[in-house]
Amino acid sequence: MLVALTGTPGTGKSAVATLLQKQGYTIVRLHELAIQNRCTDGIDKKRNSQLIDMDKLHKYIKKNFTTNDLVFFEGHVAHLLKTMEKVIILRCHPKELKKRLMKKKWNNQKIQENIDAETIDVILCEAVELHPKKNIFEIDTTKKTIEEVAASILKIAKKNFQPTKTYSIGLIDWSEEILEGFPS
Repeated sequence: MLVALTGTPGTGKSAVATLLQKQGYTIVRLHELAIQNRCTDGIDKKRNSQLIDMDKLHKYIKKNFTTNDLVFFEGHVAHLLKTMEKVIILRCHPKELKKRLMKKKWNNQKIQENIDAETIDVILCEAVELHPKKNIFEIDTTKKTIEEVAASILKIAKKNFQPTKTYSIGLIDWSEEILEGFPS
């Protein structure tokens, strides 16, 4: 089963993927896969980041990852791949996300862009456009350790990705944060 492990940068994808990999699960780092297999399309100069050609990457995965085994595809664009059978979105409260991104020494513009994306559910909205809602799960990582997040993912997987109230989409809502800084 091909599973997207996605979320706004800073939500814990890489750390959780590393832990799952240490536990024996197959992890594919999408950014690395795209670069190694020429599924890129230049550089976004504004953000100083590699642009991924999602169509090429989709075709590459479809051709090379036909398996019944559980494979996690980690990356903030994983949900954009139609080949993904399930999608797990890691979420984080914008205030905590800001702290995490500041620790990474990201510039203020990039931090704000990602906080805004998390606040207005950009990844969730994109995922819902491509995948059935019953195949999408959300996990709030704000106050959880990496081990707790990994345990939540494995709980979902062990229940064969059946819909669950705990991790259903729409339970996480940071929209009140939009009003932060506005006069009342």
